[in-house]
Amino acid sequence: MISDADCLQIGKLAPNFNAIAVYDQEFLPIQLTDYRGKYLVLFFYPLDFTFVCPTEITAFSDNYHRFQEINTEILGISVDSEYSHLAWLQTERKNGGLGDLKFPLVSDLKKEISRNYNVLINDSVALRGLFIIDKEGIIQYSVINNLAFGRSIDETFRVLQAIQHVQSHPDEVCPANWNPGDRTLIPDPTKSKEYFTAI
Repeated sequence: MISDADCLQIGKLAPNFNAIAVYDQEFLPIQLTDYRGKYLVLFFYPLDFTFVCPTEITAFSDNYHRFQEINTEILGISVDSEYSHLAWLQTERKNGGLGDLKFPLVSDLKKEISRNYNVLINDSVALRGLFIIDKEGIIQYSVINNLAFGRSIDETFRVLQAIQHVQSHPDEVCPANWNPGDRTLIPDPTKSKEYFTAI
């Protein structure tokens, strides 16, 4: 049986944390509550200096401006130390490094954050968990990939836009594959027919 903890309480407050992050070549204290008032894409990755991880992290950084335009910040987390993060950031992309990133990387060396978000496996590394947290600190979306394959930045962005739409239009819901500008549904037996007769 799947417990509430296994699905990390979608619709509930995201677990807070206090940690050290690396940003702009500096160490800084960070906590989840720093991001209240903004949307947050919080993603976990297994380890620094690996192979799939830099493709995801740099893709998020290269698309950071898109997220900022819709009031969203990004945080990456792994079980590495802040010193490992810094060394990886100081390694050029052509050599498997990250170069400069537009968002912080959080150190979860004690594995407490990964454990609290139920992405830690074998008390070792984090699976590729991704959580979208809204302006009130509520988890609205989560997806967890196994270690060998990366996530889609475009799909993360699409889902984020759908979350923002339904939160600003509480009388509407978004159908499958919805993108901004597409038709929405009114969750009512009669009014929903307007959508279904139009497709």
